[in-house]
Amino acid sequence: MAKIIIIDDEKSIRAALRDILEYEGYDVEEAKDGEEGLDMILRSNYDVALCDIKMPKIDGLELLLKVGEAGKGTQFVMVSAFGNVENAVEATKRGAFDFITKPPDLNRLLVTVRNALERSKMAQETKTLRKRIYKLNEIVGDSAPIRKVKETINRVAATEARVLVTGPNGSGKEMVAKQIHEKGNRANMPLVEVNCAAIPSELIESELFGHEKGAFTGAMAKRVGKFEQADGGTLFLDEIGDMSLSAQAKVLRALQENKITRVGGDKEIRVNVRVIAATNKDLRREIAEGNFREDLFHRLSVIVIHVPALAERKEDIGLLADKFLQDIASEYGAPVKELSPDAIRQLESLPWTGNVRELRNVIERLVIMCGDTITGEDVALYA
Repeated sequence: MAKIIIIDDEKSIRAALRDILEYEGYDVEEAKDGEEGLDMILRSNYDVALCDIKMPKIDGLELLLKVGEAGKGTQFVMVSAFGNVENAVEATKRGAFDFITKPPDLNRLLVTVRNALERSKMAQETKTLRKRIYKLNEIVGDSAPIRKVKETINRVAATEARVLVTGPNGSGKEMVAKQIHEKGNRANMPLVEVNCAAIPSELIESELFGHEKGAFTGAMAKRVGKFEQADGGTLFLDEIGDMSLSAQAKVLRALQENKITRVGGDKEIRVNVRVIAATNKDLRREIAEGNFREDLFHRLSVIVIHVPALAERKEDIGLLADKFLQDIASEYGAPVKELSPDAIRQLESLPWTGNVRELRNVIERLVIMCGDTITGEDVALYA
């Protein structure tokens, strides 16, 4: 049942609103002023608050601010006398869902409450989904190299520093980029990924910067590039060591000036993007061989995070395997299988040239092919 709190210093208004809402089947509580309302909201969870603007002790605008700072997801509908409509409009600018005037129109009140409840439900679903995604992108391990990776992520996530993530294929570089984004100030904005190795060199500039209609054969319509799509958020340039030199020059300019120009266009478009890059190559060697721009390297590598190969942190294999067993069981809707101690020892003895990605594939194969308890013999047969 939806839970609503009415915060108003006029007892008659509280009683009238309560009668209407309880008749509609809502669970309703009251607070006689902003101070009491704040205390109740902090101690409990309410889907919607009907809140007066002018109240003693703490007024509606201040209450709205304090509840927002506390991270509560309560949707505020401001209840305002005609003379306070400007304040109510100001409240919506500060995050209130809507406002209604006194005395409230019954139909308007009920429609507004229903819409606010729908917003509250969507906010809760988004919060739950974000937690689920965060768990999926969790970096698992307690080895010294992984602890260092986690510590660095925690230090740099809240900054705007550009990050270069290095490490072999399958080691989890993409996971690091996602963790930085999700822990940073841009978490509510888009994370746009580009695999530079998967895009032909002649198309990479169009992919990154977009193009105008008619810019080249086949450009039948205007296209918005990844930089514009990521505006306000994070752009993850995976395998940047495979990017063409001409595209590197344009990326460098975009990072220097925070502006891009679409292919075939002459209009400069301002963008606000945090760039995280990743590569499995030794970029200093690529620079020496003339394949990568040194000035771009220095722009990208304000912070460098090296993700170790799985062979360098074999003590994490048991933890990773347990997580994959749980993830795969969830995907299949099946009970979680177990690894025997000899199975873990057998897994730790393997070379893992494909790193964490290979381990995940092996665990999925074992789940499919083996019984409830996976043994060392199973690993020897199917790994």
